[in-house]
Amino acid sequence: MRKGRSRRTNMSRGRLTPRLLLRLGILLTAVCLCIYVYLETGWKASLASSDLGTQFVQNWGQLKINLASAEVEEREESWEISYIHIQDSEPTLHKKAPRWHIDLQPWAGPKPSLEDEAKRFLSYITTPQVSCTSLSSKRTAWKGSSKSWAVCLDPKYSLIQKTKSKSCRVYSFGLGVSDWSLERFLGRSGCQVHCFDPSLKQLHQQEAEMWLHRLSVDWRDPNPAAVVQNQHANSKKLATILNDFGHRKVDVLKVDMESAEWKILENLVLEGVLDSVGQLLLEIHLHWAGFEVGGDDPSVVRYWFSLLKELEDAGFHLFHTHTNPSKPYLFLHKNILNASSAYILSWGKWKPSEVQSSDEPKSE
Repeated sequence: MRKGRSRRTNMSRGRLTPRLLLRLGILLTAVCLCIYVYLETGWKASLASSDLGTQFVQNWGQLKINLASAEVEEREESWEISYIHIQDSEPTLHKKAPRWHIDLQPWAGPKPSLEDEAKRFLSYITTPQVSCTSLSSKRTAWKGSSKSWAVCLDPKYSLIQKTKSKSCRVYSFGLGVSDWSLERFLGRSGCQVHCFDPSLKQLHQQEAEMWLHRLSVDWRDPNPAAVVQNQHANSKKLATILNDFGHRKVDVLKVDMESAEWKILENLVLEGVLDSVGQLLLEIHLHWAGFEVGGDDPSVVRYWFSLLKELEDAGFHLFHTHTNPSKPYLFLHKNILNASSAYILSWGKWKPSEVQSSDEPKSE
């Protein structure tokens, strides 16, 4: 009896095994099908999501480009200018570490004396340090107008090469200027000329070979400790103007600012922008100390002399000086050494090996 039951149990197990395997196979097939459908659906969704993401990135990039273009167009329209600035290929100007005061030269004599300071200063501004042969050549020189502004076109300067290649640049700063003959000459010679005068009626305008801007170089005290009484919207530091215009170098910088020239020169020295200037033409006024220049008379003249020595330290050398005969002969409200109250000085940069007397032969 027990043997019969054992056989039936074994037979039942044998009959259930194929059926169980079939069920397991069907179940496994169903699971695989579900996994396939799930993966197929997920892959397509991922692909669609990726396409949408790519399209979003492309659209966002195009949107940024359009916004940037609109911003540039708006900025150009706000300038009210119809010309395109020719930018230098090199990076725009980066200022050096700021200084807040110039280096004063020692006193001219054993003690402060107006006469000693005046003698040293006047001798310095009336004695050219280098010669400019083109000033005596009608073919290559320009020396004109009642004020006798002069540029040097000697090959030792880069200006003559720049004019021939139409790549020179001129900045001219003035107040109510009526004589732009030098600027016109340089414009006709191939220079890009920018004249700055805060008294102009229009913000920017073109006149013949020049561009005129209602803007001035800032002459206020550069020391941050100085209290600025009035902010002038139409004046900027030279380094700021250069960066705004996309310029790195100026081949000729002319300054005719009616007694503001001393503080302008101080700003140029302290800004560290003189490395960007080729020739510097400067009218100086001596009948009084000048805007924002203080101190007793000997200290004022010592300050003037120290500023010009800073030019020399920056690599400039005086090649032309002119006394304005139409100005009174006053030196700090006095008649000292028959000195005029106004001089025009022309400074240029030579390489150190080229700084020598015109009578001294060059070494072979």
